[in-house]
Amino acid sequence: MIAFMGLGRMGVPMAERLVAAGHEVTVWNRTARDVAGAVTAAGPAEAVAGAGIVVTMLRDGAAVEETLTAALPGLEPGTVVVEMSTIGPEAVGGLRGLLPKGVGLVDAPVLGSVEPARTGRLTVLAAGFEQDLTRVRPVLETFGTVREVGAPGAGAALKTAVMSAVVPGTVLLAETLELGRSLGVERELLLEVLEGTPMGAFARRAATAPCETGYALGLAAKDLALARPAAGTLAAAAHARLRDEVAAGRGDSDLRALSAGPVRASRVETINPPTVPATNGFYSHATRAGDLLFVSGQVALDDGGELVGPDDMTAQSERVMVLLGRVLADQGCAFEDVTHIRTFTTDLSRLREYGAVRSRYFLKDPPASTTVEVSRLFVPGALLEVELTASVR
Repeated sequence: MIAFMGLGRMGVPMAERLVAAGHEVTVWNRTARDVAGAVTAAGPAEAVAGAGIVVTMLRDGAAVEETLTAALPGLEPGTVVVEMSTIGPEAVGGLRGLLPKGVGLVDAPVLGSVEPARTGRLTVLAAGFEQDLTRVRPVLETFGTVREVGAPGAGAALKTAVMSAVVPGTVLLAETLELGRSLGVERELLLEVLEGTPMGAFARRAATAPCETGYALGLAAKDLALARPAAGTLAAAAHARLRDEVAAGRGDSDLRALSAGPVRASRVETINPPTVPATNGFYSHATRAGDLLFVSGQVALDDGGELVGPDDMTAQSERVMVLLGRVLADQGCAFEDVTHIRTFTTDLSRLREYGAVRSRYFLKDPPASTTVEVSRLFVPGALLEVELTASVR
């Protein structure tokens, strides 16, 4: 059995390929997500229980460490962990110290984005001890071409070095096209001429605008940071450009969008999950702009639109948190991603009851918060209304 943990843009098609290849697969994702034909586990320890191979495909080193730490009770001697995220050699070294004796580790980051992941055309940079590589190679070949590159950590090192060329190269092409526009040079002509130069591969990729995000600007910034580019280098300048793009709310745009011209903020998307009682038509439950999610004030309505717990602050608080959680989950985030919470209540003297419920949902450091007492709320009998702002990963 194979456990696959991390169902983001890359993880879902990779897990689907394992199922299609006939493997017994159990999946887990921080925000619940299913893969057809796979068993969905409630947590990391449950996901890895009985698995011979455990694959992680997560955002960064912190996420990998947190997930594998939670999985430790379920890991058994003889299991091989295949770490396929882009986390850098230092983080891979830390995993070796985390995993118990008898559990193997293969470091296997990939080159390629969402479409190659769907079609099995990724390049897998596999690093590990010979017995572990031999065991997992047939599984890795499901994803594409496997290159064995050394001991654990060598794959992460090679991926970091490769991305320190690929990402700045993409940024350089974008800036070249911007210069061409300022000089009155036709974009298509410039790309055609560049195809005959060492920049040809970059020019060919830029000639077709991405139809979906395959390699997000935010991830490119994170990957380039792993190389710790020295001041004054091309990589450092590219990293600064990407940080600016992320700060402007464009982190979820595809990296190639830089070459399509000045990247503009994503249009505002309205969000009305079916798991939340319908609105009255004059507002949406949430809107999303780039990496920011704005959740409308929620009151304690049941699935039929009736008020829950009249004059019961605890019951209403619980229901409000459930509804907020559903909206967050619909966009792939959770309470820990909340940046600001604003509460409107008709009775500040009952704030302690609300706070007791709220503290069960915000388990880490609390977000920024505003609480206001009002004379009444839109729904008669409602004791509180709560709205959120969250960062979408």
